[in-house]
Amino acid sequence: MTATGKATQFEYKALYKPNQLIYGLGQTAVITGWTVKQAIAKHLQPEDYAVIGQLYSPTRGINLLIRNLLLNPHVRYLVVLNATKEDLNAGAGECLLDFFHNGVEESLSDTGRRSWVIRSAIPGYIDIEIDINTLEKLRHSVECKEVKSIESAVRQVLSYAELEPLYPWGSKREFPMSIVEPTVLPGPRYGHRIEGKTIAETWVKIIHRIKTTGTIRPTGYDGQWQELIDLMAIVTDEPPNFYFPEPNYLPVDPPFLEEYTSQILDDAPYREGLKYTYGQRLRSWFKDDQIDQVIKKLIGEIDAASAVMNLWDVKDHEKGGSPCLNHIWLRVVDNELSLTATFRSNDMFAAWPANAMGLRALQQHIRDEIAQRSEYGLKMGPLITISQSAHIYDDTWDNAERLIANRYAAIFNQRNYYDPSGNFLIEVDGKEIVITHTTPGSGEVIKSYRGKNPLSLLREICAISPAIQPEHTGYLGIELQKASNCIKSGKAYIQDQ
Repeated sequence: MTATGKATQFEYKALYKPNQLIYGLGQTAVITGWTVKQAIAKHLQPEDYAVIGQLYSPTRGINLLIRNLLLNPHVRYLVVLNATKEDLNAGAGECLLDFFHNGVEESLSDTGRRSWVIRSAIPGYIDIEIDINTLEKLRHSVECKEVKSIESAVRQVLSYAELEPLYPWGSKREFPMSIVEPTVLPGPRYGHRIEGKTIAETWVKIIHRIKTTGTIRPTGYDGQWQELIDLMAIVTDEPPNFYFPEPNYLPVDPPFLEEYTSQILDDAPYREGLKYTYGQRLRSWFKDDQIDQVIKKLIGEIDAASAVMNLWDVKDHEKGGSPCLNHIWLRVVDNELSLTATFRSNDMFAAWPANAMGLRALQQHIRDEIAQRSEYGLKMGPLITISQSAHIYDDTWDNAERLIANRYAAIFNQRNYYDPSGNFLIEVDGKEIVITHTTPGSGEVIKSYRGKNPLSLLREICAISPAIQPEHTGYLGIELQKASNCIKSGKAYIQDQ
């Protein structure tokens, strides 16, 4: 604390996410939620505030925010801006206010980790390593105000700035923080394919793949992530009202989804401090309603390969804050409507499930509109997402590990022996192995293979049918070797026995 003329200046130092904050010299921390922090800062002088930062997630952001506040006890006022639908949907600001109003209790997080759980309808957690008495002192030493607009936030900050400076409520406190060090197995960095029946099943498989083989890199946002490049996820059978497991381990629930879906389907007016919504980009950003355009396109030309919606604006290079979802493509094949969405950057742990459900709702909306406006009664085909940077942030690594430990084995063991590449019937004819390749549905014969060497036969099959599933390849290798052994021993060979 330093005195300069009439003013007393303080210095805010952040240990966590330091490059994501705007620093000042006052005693008020401003939490802007989903509103860009610069929209507040441009109306203030550094002497008016201690720090300005955004808060997106209650389960990821509040813990680090509290740790930073404990390192800066000169902060005596907190202004929380809840101005957007996104703030209401995420609930981070509400959960933070509930911490200061209601406190915490020792319990388990949604992933089973011992934590201080905030007494709130919105799930939020603080590390159990932080002393409870220090948390209580913080709660009772900082005055909190919720505001609903940028104008109200500025007025409240300026009001606090007019008050006489207060002494820090205590000394700086730093507490241990457990760090998860992932074990990374070798594997390809580029080009991955994951398929599941539901979004929940596919999500667990995605998290396992990234945590197993993802490259650890700095994020540019004060931390690290594990990343795979160009990950394609295919969801084949998501039910119309969505599947939520019981208990629900997804980072999304039905009320959240209802709000989030509207951000994709509905237009939104421009608001200061809010970058965009996907619905705004699809409905009006480029002056035309792209959703309506693709509906009309497919009605007029059902086999069109040009039913495209674009969310990228070339001006995004200049302004920053570009949408993660860039491109949507719809296609009708065999009376099925599929939707393929391309993300330039995708938070696969916290955001992908909501992204996928919102896109599935968009796919359903387009299918229904086509049915109402034309004679086409299309079936819902798969939802495909292509995540060019598919990543998991380091502050969710622990949760990801727990998800894998609790859910992956059960999902992996739900065997589905269907392979779009077809079936293979194996027989022995004298001293040779004979393989008949048939279609997966009708059983029509496609090709036959004959030979004595099981490895050579397997290589020939994989060369001609490169899309054969890995588990199917392993099965063929075992059966071909069994057939070869039977030829050598003179025993009868029967497939699968």
